[in-house]
Amino acid sequence: MAQGKFTENLIRLRCSQCKRTNYTVHKNKKTIERKLELKKYCPWCRKHTLHKESKK
Repeated sequence: MAQGKFTENLIRLRCSQCKRTNYTVHKNKKTIERKLELKKYCPWCRKHTLHKESKK
C-alpha cells in the first residue's frame, strides 16, 4: 500500500520529564523547519509538561 500524504508528516511528541511518547501530530515540513515544542498534558506525570519532537 502506498504512503499517503498524511502519514509522511507524522511526528511523535515525547514528554520532557518522564521521556514517554504520548502524542502523534502532523507537521508541515515546508513551513516549520524547527523542532516542535508544545505544552501538553502527560497522563503519566498527571500534569501539563513540555513535549518535544522526537525521532521515530
